[in-house]
Amino acid sequence: MTTPPPRRVLSLSTLYPNAANRRFGTFVARSLEALARHPEWSVTVINPIGVPPIAFGRYKALQAAAVDAVENGVAVHRPTFPLIPRLGGPINPRLIARAALPLARRLHAETPFDLVDAQFFYPDGPAAARIASALDLPLSIKARGADIHHWGARSSARWQMLVAGRQAAGMLAVCGPLADDMAAIGLPRDKITLHYTGLDRDRFRPLQHTGMRAQVAQELGSAIPAKAPLLVSVGALIPRKGQALTIEALSELPDDTVLLLIGKGEDEAALRSLAAERGVTERVHFVGLLDHDLLPLVLSAADAMVLPSASEGLANAWVEALACGTPLVITDTGGAREVVTGPDAGVIVERTPAAIASGVKALLAAPSPRSATAAMADRFSWETNGAALGEYYERLIGAR
Repeated sequence: MTTPPPRRVLSLSTLYPNAANRRFGTFVARSLEALARHPEWSVTVINPIGVPPIAFGRYKALQAAAVDAVENGVAVHRPTFPLIPRLGGPINPRLIARAALPLARRLHAETPFDLVDAQFFYPDGPAAARIASALDLPLSIKARGADIHHWGARSSARWQMLVAGRQAAGMLAVCGPLADDMAAIGLPRDKITLHYTGLDRDRFRPLQHTGMRAQVAQELGSAIPAKAPLLVSVGALIPRKGQALTIEALSELPDDTVLLLIGKGEDEAALRSLAAERGVTERVHFVGLLDHDLLPLVLSAADAMVLPSASEGLANAWVEALACGTPLVITDTGGAREVVTGPDAGVIVERTPAAIASGVKALLAAPSPRSATAAMADRFSWETNGAALGEYYERLIGAR
């Protein structure tokens, strides 16, 4: 019997790893790679890269990174589109579609696709909707958190999202509360399927050995006491992630408590100033972006991962910390209650310095065994994520 050809998915994602930003959207890449490992699926990614008319600073490196390649079984195409930094949000979907559609038409003519997918609701969703309409293919759009909470609150983006959502054959949400938020801005709830994130279980696991703190200190070039409470916050340094609240909470924690801020972002200068103002400069370490091989070591060395976000979907950082045996101190946002399902996973607190400090103290006073905390992440894997994605796509294609 002849084996049928694989189903072909064309996925549009503005967030995807490249040579300039190797950690940029790794969770998107891992999910699509997991799907591509199934022989019945073939995945092609269009990763549009925005570059201003005059490429300067980091945009020069991004322009150089706009290179096509086959990466871990996924064909990745990186066209550029004209970007107006900070001002181009309302027109980005149109500019992305204009840059990507000729490529999509050519690829579709060579070997037809079965479905068009957008990995974020904005700007990817409206851009992918134009492509799906031009190719006469079913459309899927995934929501992850900020795309709904940030762009859904802006009328210029929201109407484009609603039009794309009505066109879509199906939509994905990373957690139940996000699906509710999608419905609240007018997206059809009956089209939404939950799709939880995955996890690299070989990489993210409890690492325990003598001298681990010393190794972390050496790798980071930071002074980290061997016995002091160690807190880690993993996320972009932006106001929404709440690192400022964690810095303020340090004044209510033991004087030797150390905080590692892992990430980069526009709020870094303000956070450094706040640490100096609160007299905790020596206790707050800005370590920037970490290689994925080093991150599990740092998480395993920490006593808690603290991330008091104002909004989230279901943060990969939550799941990765748990898998390393590190409990969470997080706020009641997005899928927090779908991750912190018992005391071994940590605590959910109010978004205030006092509540954050109280949550940290509770974990320090009665720590769970790291094996018990790690078990709270057992249901997450990229294999499960990829299989669920394939089943969902098959439904959309079959319903056509």
